[in-house]
Amino acid sequence: MKSLFQKYKEFFKRNERYISGGALLFGFVIDNFTLTRIDLQFDNIVLFTYLIIALLAIVFINFYEEGILKNAFFERVRFISPLAMQFAFGGLFSGFVIFYTRSASLITSWPFILMLVILLIGNEFFKKKYTRFTFRMSIFFVALFSFLIFYVPVVTGSINAGMFVLSGVISLALMILIVRFLKFFIPTRIKKSKNALTWSITGIFILINVFYFTNIIPPIPLSLKEASAHYFIERTADNNYLAISEVEKWYDFLIPNNTIYVLSGEPVYVFSSVFAPTKLNTEIYHKWQYYDANADEWIESNRVGFNISGGRDGGYRGYTLKSNVPEGQWRVDVVTKRNQLLGRVKFEAVEVDREVDLEIQTL
Repeated sequence: MKSLFQKYKEFFKRNERYISGGALLFGFVIDNFTLTRIDLQFDNIVLFTYLIIALLAIVFINFYEEGILKNAFFERVRFISPLAMQFAFGGLFSGFVIFYTRSASLITSWPFILMLVILLIGNEFFKKKYTRFTFRMSIFFVALFSFLIFYVPVVTGSINAGMFVLSGVISLALMILIVRFLKFFIPTRIKKSKNALTWSITGIFILINVFYFTNIIPPIPLSLKEASAHYFIERTADNNYLAISEVEKWYDFLIPNNTIYVLSGEPVYVFSSVFAPTKLNTEIYHKWQYYDANADEWIESNRVGFNISGGRDGGYRGYTLKSNVPEGQWRVDVVTKRNQLLGRVKFEAVEVDREVDLEIQTL
């Protein structure tokens, strides 16, 4: 007579594709609703728990396969360990996709975001590769490094290249400690995998560094909440922002109106709201550019910066302005001190000799 465990194994094998795919989709939906702010303790505990589950599953699988743990109980744990590892990696990369896409402008960050999406979706197809020690550890290193890239700035309250380098150093140090711990129990397996693992970790480390220093990795934990162009902006005594904008037409939601009608000599204002974690203070810049049709390129006109402080759900609000805006295509990039792109406002300036219908909005 079959045991309950054997029946469960047979049921899972028959329905493995649906169970794994459903769990991945369910986890992504849950992460979307539960992971709300990158600086919240709960959100980071969730991601940290995923890391621990993945690591424990890797350790147990290797201990069992090496014969260190052998009995009926450990056989059952061995059966669920790959599932736990796959679940944890799925949870991690779905969380990373959520947080990094909130911080990203796909114009520049799509290669890194694509890598995370591939690791998330590919999690369903990597089950056989998860049996390889080097592959398991490499995926874990990607997850660990991706987590520390934003966790270190959240903890230190500082975002710069030094914090990124620190996150990389901590990631490598933790991986060395983990491998040395495993080497004490499974020396033969570590020895066989040493060269492949070294090259794999080194390659991943170099690739992520290239992504960062070429501004492909989003400026996480910062994220652009809103950005828009207006005819006038003023900060009020009660810390709100009032903007004068063109009266919206009923069809603007179908085809947004990106035209600013400029009276001679009148300035154009650009507003942005950037989220930053609590305790984090940094600088952002509005980089004003116009399109030179003859040269077929965007020319920087001026760059204006201001300090922001973190903690507000809706983001830290600020604006810049430019006087004497010539007719033509304009864009204002919202960037960090390292020129990492948070988002972009585009508009066409058209000179007129009369005022247009305007209204006051609260930003």
